[in-house]
Amino acid sequence: MFVDSDTVNEFKSEDGAIHVIERRCKLDIDAPRLLKKIAGVDYVYFVQKNSLNSRERTLHIEAHNETFSNRVIIKEHCCYTVHPENEDWTCFEQSASLDIKSFFGFESTVEKIAMKQYTSNIKKGKEIIEYYLRQLEEEGITFVPRWTPPSIAPSSETSSLCKKQAASLALVVPDAAQAEGLGSEALSSPSGPPEPVAGTPDDKLDADYIKRYLGDLTPLQESCLIRLRQWLQETHKGKVRTGTHVRTCCL
Repeated sequence: MFVDSDTVNEFKSEDGAIHVIERRCKLDIDAPRLLKKIAGVDYVYFVQKNSLNSRERTLHIEAHNETFSNRVIIKEHCCYTVHPENEDWTCFEQSASLDIKSFFGFESTVEKIAMKQYTSNIKKGKEIIEYYLRQLEEEGITFVPRWTPPSIAPSSETSSLCKKQAASLALVVPDAAQAEGLGSEALSSPSGPPEPVAGTPDDKLDADYIKRYLGDLTPLQESCLIRLRQWLQETHKGKVRTGTHVRTCCL
C-alpha cells in the first residue's frame, strides 16, 4: 500500500518536451508481523523515476528498492508508447526482476510475498488508470492536445546584431568609393557629378555592354561594378565570363 512520497530530483527541458521526475516512495508491504519484526522495519522505500518525452510521445517508469538493497534487488520497468499503426492506441509493456541474495533465512517467504504483491499490483493497474481518468473527466479535462514546440521570439541581442550588420552593409558602397579615390565632398553632394575613376583597361568594362544590360551608370556605380569584377576574378582564379557572372551578381 502506498503511504507517502518525496521528490528527490526533477528536470524539465527548456522547450517543455522532456520532464523527468524522481521520487522516493514509502510503501506498507502486506507481510507477516513476525517477518517485519525480524527485519526491523515497518515500511519499505522504493525509488521511482518517471521520464516523459512529449516530443517522441513516450513515458518510461523505472523503480528499484532502496530498503534491503544489499540483500534483495527488485527492479521494475513500465513503458507507454503510441501504437505505430493507430495513434489513438497506447502500447504498454511491463517487466520486473527479483534477486534474493539473503534474508535472514526467509528467502522463500520473501519470494512468495514479492510475487503476490507484484501480481496484485498488475491486476490493480487498470483500476488505478481508470480511477484517474474519471478524476480528469470530473475536472473537465477530456482532451490533451499534442505537444508542439514553442515559438521562439528574437531576443534583444539578436535584434541588435541584425541592426549592426545592416549598418555595416550600408557602409560598403561609400567605403568602396573612398578606396577608389572619391572624396567626402563627392559623396555628400549628390547634385555634383563625381570625377571619373581612373583604372587600367582590364579594370573597365565595355561601355556598350554596360549600357545594354545595366543601363546608364554613375561613375560611383561603375566603380563598384569594377570592384565586383575584380573580386569575382580573384575568387574564381581568373576564370570569369564577364557577361554571365557580373550580370547575375548585379541582378
